[in-house]
Amino acid sequence: MKKNKILLCLLLIYSFSFSQGNLLKELESESESKTSNEISAFKAIKIINTQSTKQASEKELYLYVSHRFGSVNRGIKTLFGLDIANTKIELLYGLSNNLQIGFSRESLKKTYALNAKYNITTQSSNLPFTSSLYASYNYNSSLDDDIYPNLSNSDRNLFFGQLLLSKSFSDKISLQLSPSFARKWFTETIFEQENNFILGFASSYRITNRLAFNIEYSANLDRPEISPFNDVLSFGIDIETGGHVFQLLFSNTQTIDDVSVMTDAEGSWKEGEIYFGFNILRVF
Repeated sequence: MKKNKILLCLLLIYSFSFSQGNLLKELESESESKTSNEISAFKAIKIINTQSTKQASEKELYLYVSHRFGSVNRGIKTLFGLDIANTKIELLYGLSNNLQIGFSRESLKKTYALNAKYNITTQSSNLPFTSSLYASYNYNSSLDDDIYPNLSNSDRNLFFGQLLLSKSFSDKISLQLSPSFARKWFTETIFEQENNFILGFASSYRITNRLAFNIEYSANLDRPEISPFNDVLSFGIDIETGGHVFQLLFSNTQTIDDVSVMTDAEGSWKEGEIYFGFNILRVF
């Protein structure tokens, strides 16, 4: 299984590099009055569950509200998951045009997080892609001291880091690669690893100026083969309405915090364990 994941990731990297060379001419053939800097790879700061290379500009304040319902395969008893909810509220602020900071809290695992995103390069006629660094410190306050009597305060810590590489091939198509690392100081089951290397891939197709379709897949290269958890696969629609971006999505994970999304996707598309949700992004 691990070999298949590695082969898939290598294929995605190859496809990204191959397309970069072939489709760069298409990007450069656009009107000289319109530079590639004017083409944003993604409409929102998150693609679906994970980060994009888009971020807040200097003195911009964003409110991000994320909501995930229960699995749709629970049927009418839970109104196809609508009776069950996980919510994450996040504030993001641009300290400069290159540096964004944020704070969030998720209800499912009661996880608090501090995060930062730094823009390294921006796609232009001289640079074929946009690159950013993203990192978050997470604190899981839901761990029960009665269940884990030897639990220390540092065991609640989680770290997540990403290198984000995105490219707009035209005003329609964008791709992103996201090599990532997740560190857990405490694992609740034998199916989890303390150190996790993940490779993420995402694409976006802009249907209209206000509508886009997104696909997102992340492969955990260090998950034990006996683990019940899965790689996360998500599909979403972005709807832009003035100062809002409204994202409708289907994913095989109900969690929203950075580490759990990448390492502990609890659902399976094959088994119909699919979670409907939405993100609302508002800029002030």
